[in-house]
Amino acid sequence: MTSYNKLSLRIGLTPTSDCNYLPGEQEQLGVVMDHQWMTPLGYGVLIASGYRRSGNALYRPMCQSCQACTPLRVDCEQFAPSKSQKRQLNQMKKLRWEFKPNLDPDWFALYERYIRLRHAGGTMYPANKEQFFDFCTAAWMDTLFLHVYEDNKLIAVAITDVFDDALSAVYSFFEPESSLSLGTLCVLYQIQYGRQTGRKWLYPGYQIDRCKAMNYKVRFKPYQKLIDGCWQ
Repeated sequence: MTSYNKLSLRIGLTPTSDCNYLPGEQEQLGVVMDHQWMTPLGYGVLIASGYRRSGNALYRPMCQSCQACTPLRVDCEQFAPSKSQKRQLNQMKKLRWEFKPNLDPDWFALYERYIRLRHAGGTMYPANKEQFFDFCTAAWMDTLFLHVYEDNKLIAVAITDVFDDALSAVYSFFEPESSLSLGTLCVLYQIQYGRQTGRKWLYPGYQIDRCKAMNYKVRFKPYQKLIDGCWQ
């Protein structure tokens, strides 16, 4: 078994560019250059140190003038739903959910509708299968696909990386015209699956307080933030 405490970690810096989340800020990423880290065990070490995965690439923000992106993880064991989340948990009773190793055959129709109606101005429009798999999956990573059904109709999918002691929320898409809070429900299902399988943490990505689309993660409590290299 590889001892990751003894491995070097070479980081390559991307050129600075306009931030996708905060207007007026410049973004720069540190990307892992050593392929020895690209295993479930290696990534498990890095995600606990603030890194994330995009396709095969492992990265973390290393912006020169901004530290807005804060790594966050939710405690699945101790999770206590808020009043609104309790209402959403009641919504879950009329739905069926399952984690699968592969996507259902009809997944792309849902994904295409989600991108077209929610993200027509984004870089993932128009929806493309190859681009989706390049972004969401890695050949070396253990990944499951949460499927959510209403009356046997697929209404949401959440791509989830699986570690021995944790889960990582990679990406989700859902029926854009549903009256249900499907984005929140996907997180609640991931937390529930973590509890059922004895996994302590759910890593939902970076918390960005000043970005409306990225500041929802603190609604799932208790959580920890990685600050100055320490989870607190």
